[in-house]
Amino acid sequence: MSEYSILAKLFYKTQYMRKLLIGISLLGTLGLKAQYGSLNEILNRLEQRKGINQHLENVNIDNKKFVFIKDEADHTERDFIIIKGNNATYVEVFDDKATGESSSNVFTGDIVRKKNIISLRADMLENKKIPMPVTKTLLLTQQDNILYLIDVNTRDRWIDEASYSKKTK
Repeated sequence: MSEYSILAKLFYKTQYMRKLLIGISLLGTLGLKAQYGSLNEILNRLEQRKGINQHLENVNIDNKKFVFIKDEADHTERDFIIIKGNNATYVEVFDDKATGESSSNVFTGDIVRKKNIISLRADMLENKKIPMPVTKTLLLTQQDNILYLIDVNTRDRWIDEASYSKKTK
């Protein structure tokens, strides 16, 4: 074999390898782009579930009642947040399982809303000023057309009573 034929074969092989590498890199790029699109969609859904990626500034929460129920070993706690304009009423109801007795605390105060964040400050306990107000920072979210308030500190979920009663009917 001549040197020319060896060089020609080597050149042909390098051209083939170059085309093969370019083809693999193109296919890999397309595959990554498809994976990125599906990963991005999954991340958007997860953010919406957590309430991060929702724009609910136009949702009216006036005259809404949100409910939170917590079942402990010795008692059941039912909490309500009732919003009327910029005023709010926060009610705690404790049901003792041993005696069957109920007790409640009714706090009143105000709210401040900035986009999806609602800050509750209740400084009156049954129409008497208290030195340490009850405060809650809540994130307004929506899943399956049901409004929720998620306590930013404890992750407790308050459900809109009107949405809940529609689902149970």
